[in-house]
Amino acid sequence: MINKVLAFSQQHQLFSLTDKIVATVSGGIDSVVLCDILHQLKITFCVAHANFGLRAEESEADELFVKKLAKKYGVPFYSEQFNTLEFARQEKISTQMAARTLRYNWFEQLRQQLGYNYVATAHHQNDAAETILLNLTKGTGIAGLHGIAAKKDTLVRPLLCLSKDDIYEYVTEHQLIWREDSSNEDTKYQRNLIRHEVISALKKINPSLETTLNQTIEKIKGAEQIYLQYIQSIKTAACHDSAGVVYLNLAPLRQATALPVVLFELLRDYHFNYENTLAILDTLDGLSGKTFSSATHVLVKDRDQLVITPKDLKAFGTFEIKETDEHFEHNGLKLKVRRQPAENYKIPRGRNIAALDLNLLQFPLKVRPWKEGDWFVPLGMNGKKKLSDFFINEKIPVNLKANIMVLTSDKSIVWIIGHRLDNRFKVTDKTEQVLELESSGKPSRTDQS
Repeated sequence: MINKVLAFSQQHQLFSLTDKIVATVSGGIDSVVLCDILHQLKITFCVAHANFGLRAEESEADELFVKKLAKKYGVPFYSEQFNTLEFARQEKISTQMAARTLRYNWFEQLRQQLGYNYVATAHHQNDAAETILLNLTKGTGIAGLHGIAAKKDTLVRPLLCLSKDDIYEYVTEHQLIWREDSSNEDTKYQRNLIRHEVISALKKINPSLETTLNQTIEKIKGAEQIYLQYIQSIKTAACHDSAGVVYLNLAPLRQATALPVVLFELLRDYHFNYENTLAILDTLDGLSGKTFSSATHVLVKDRDQLVITPKDLKAFGTFEIKETDEHFEHNGLKLKVRRQPAENYKIPRGRNIAALDLNLLQFPLKVRPWKEGDWFVPLGMNGKKKLSDFFINEKIPVNLKANIMVLTSDKSIVWIIGHRLDNRFKVTDKTEQVLELESSGKPSRTDQS
């Protein structure tokens, strides 16, 4: 099995054995096999785990399992928690699409930050078959008909040569353990519905469905190469980018054959769908200023061009304050960080200053948006309180709640920034060192829309 993956990787030029790889690991059976194969191949890799906070204690247990898995292989571990439901609500997209957008955005940021060569996911042949059927059901371009690409830029999928049966055979042979995601059985999710009901019905017609679909994929890939050569010629003539901003010149586009399809292909990487593309086409002869938004980008029709800018998805992730940091700034929020001896220290008044017992904190501290289910122990109280209930009591307007950030230590909320300290971390007569944080500015997500 290991040699099969190696041969597949060499055939598709996925990576070399000297490359450094970010392995995306959920803790499920597929990603556990990915980790073990990379380890067996003696490839330098780290483990990256995305925690979407959608399954409460189960999500936390998954993260702990993956952290122990990284320790087993002696590789670095990185995790990120996302406010997935808030992002999905704001962008009016499904929870699954929100999770996908946030995690791939973070994986690539992490790869660049570490200076690694590739990001590897654990998709296999069955995933490819499911993807084709799902894309056909929802509507797709030609790219959706070849399922999942083995390699796209810095994203690689070395397990696409394996079936699910191969995966089970591998874990049995190597005696590996993994975590079962309970949501994988819930057919309210589209992919699960395809997997458990549609594919099982189609296999009654063709028991070798996965093999047949994978052969079809190879044929479609050949046709796609011809198709993409034409798309690339239009892209070369119409598209240029500067400082992260993409400009599409309308003059070459107007000469293109099958313009709706061509424009869809040019915009697909920015997560605009075909329906978006048709709406954008309707504005090409209109006035400037019409704006369109995808989950990741904003497009503006500006005179004789389309201007595409990325959104700042970092607002839905977490940001670290290291023990040596003296200030923090992100998206309008600024924090001054000071350390002082507790002797003769006078606790300042005001909601914008937090005085904390330094010895009770575990660095790095993290700053992130609050999310449903968060709780803390309000200053002066001994019992837990949900943040959502706290906001109601404080009469915080609904449209301001989305901008509230929290400071955490080892996943415990230390301070609702600008609102209330957690009683567990306050300065007492036993405190030896004080960490004082002073906030200014207001965090904002208005740049997300």
